[in-house]
Amino acid sequence: MGLEIERRFIVQGNEWKSYIDKIKEIKQGYLISEIDEWTIRVRIINQKESWLTLKYPHNELSRHEFEYLIPIDDSHSLMELATNTVTKTRFELALKEGSWIVDCFHAKNAPLVLAEVELNSTEQIIDPPNWCHQEVTGLHEFSNASLAKSPISEWTMDKRRLIL
Repeated sequence: MGLEIERRFIVQGNEWKSYIDKIKEIKQGYLISEIDEWTIRVRIINQKESWLTLKYPHNELSRHEFEYLIPIDDSHSLMELATNTVTKTRFELALKEGSWIVDCFHAKNAPLVLAEVELNSTEQIIDPPNWCHQEVTGLHEFSNASLAKSPISEWTMDKRRLIL
C-alpha cells in the first residue's frame, strides 16, 4: 500500500520556469470522486501511457494511493465513462529540496497554476520557494477531483480574485 504525502500551493509569477526538467500533457477523468471517500481516476500522459489510480483519505497531508499502468485503449474507454475531467500541463522541476511539480490548468480551470511537493513524512519541514504564494494543502476545492467537478470558471469572482 502506498501513501501519498504532499503540500500544495498557488503559484504566482514565472520564476519557477527556470527549474523545468520535464513536461507532460495530462488528461484526467474521474470515475468516482467523494470528499471523504474513494477517488478513482484514469490519467492519460502525453497520449502514450495511462494509469488507473485509487485514492482514499488518510489525513490532511496524505492519502492512501494505489496506481496501476493500464493499456491506452482501456484508458480511452474509461475516459468516456468519466463524469468529470481536467486537463493540465505538468512541469517537473529540478529543485534541491524535494520532488516539486507545477501544474498549469487548461480550459475551465485556466489560468490556475498549482505547485505540489511530495514529502517523505507528514513531519517533514520544507521552505517553499518564493513563487509559492498561498498554501492550499487540505483545501478540498483545490484537489484535481474538485476542480474537475467545479472548475474555477464557475467560482464567484470574489473567490477567484483571492487566488489569481
